[in-house]
Amino acid sequence: MSHHIEDILSHWQSAPTDDWVLAIITRVQGSSYRKPGAMMLFHPLGRAIGMLSGGCLEGDLRRHAQMAIQKRQAMLVQYDASDETDASYHLGCGGIVDLMLVPLSRDNHYLHFHQLAEQLHKGESFFYQLTLPRRYTDLANVSAKIVEYCDAAFSVDDFTRAGILQTDRSELVVPMRPRFRIAIFGGGLDAQPMVSMALNLGWQIDLIDERASYARNYDFPGAKIFKHSIDDLPDNFADNLDGVIIMQHNLELDAKALVFACQVSENILYVALLGPAHRRDKVLKKSGLSLADFSCPFAAPAGIALGGELPESVALSILSQCHGVFHKAEQVSLDKVML
Repeated sequence: MSHHIEDILSHWQSAPTDDWVLAIITRVQGSSYRKPGAMMLFHPLGRAIGMLSGGCLEGDLRRHAQMAIQKRQAMLVQYDASDETDASYHLGCGGIVDLMLVPLSRDNHYLHFHQLAEQLHKGESFFYQLTLPRRYTDLANVSAKIVEYCDAAFSVDDFTRAGILQTDRSELVVPMRPRFRIAIFGGGLDAQPMVSMALNLGWQIDLIDERASYARNYDFPGAKIFKHSIDDLPDNFADNLDGVIIMQHNLELDAKALVFACQVSENILYVALLGPAHRRDKVLKKSGLSLADFSCPFAAPAGIALGGELPESVALSILSQCHGVFHKAEQVSLDKVML
């Protein structure tokens, strides 16, 4: 399952009045699996939604969550794995992780989870601001609010690479954005691993193919399928769209999709066209476009060089490139970023 915040909230909304506990990372010193702002939910019956480590902490956190429910108190927990000789916690990253566990209740307005879910459903980005009490004794002392970009005293540029701004020791501000949404033009067999992997990343997938024997519903569970021409897509189809991947293996259809992608390229982050460079040139010629016409990164051939020729390898190559563009990642070795 995806660990995206929208999926976590969806599980909570299935039983919002139960005694859920929110676990959120408030500070990290050194290396850790997740960064400040990462969230997870615990249910009193033992169910856990989300993940804050590679499985190192969740078992112990479940015990603390039960205590938070019983005492109806927020709790501060720290895991220190900087001493590698201490085997108390099997944290592979070797850092110090501070977390807060907060029971969700009427007293703290369920930390405005309803509003948080609604705001994400609108497809808008915003900030989620948590006020952290200096004394963890009263649930009402833990408060949260939604802050829109236009109302914020800071901008997204103020955030660190981890994506978190701590304005002072009592506030944690987490940037929130809806799940990434990509449109895949082409519902052939090779699109199945592409859709499956993208859904596992927590992305929203729209699959477009007007051909009768393509993009069948049972081949693409979880995707929203459009079985008609590009010209008949809804007027608001491009709203909140982040990327376009074209893989119809048909010059005429690919050219039409490329024209659409070019028209919306000012508002999206990534366009990819499957196939070698000489085929790209044919599609560009048929569509009457040039590389200079695109306002966002246009990958053609699509993907990065990972090797392999199976559909799964192609999907991994393209989605890896798309993921890097979405997250503004530099192509650097992991030993330079996992400090």
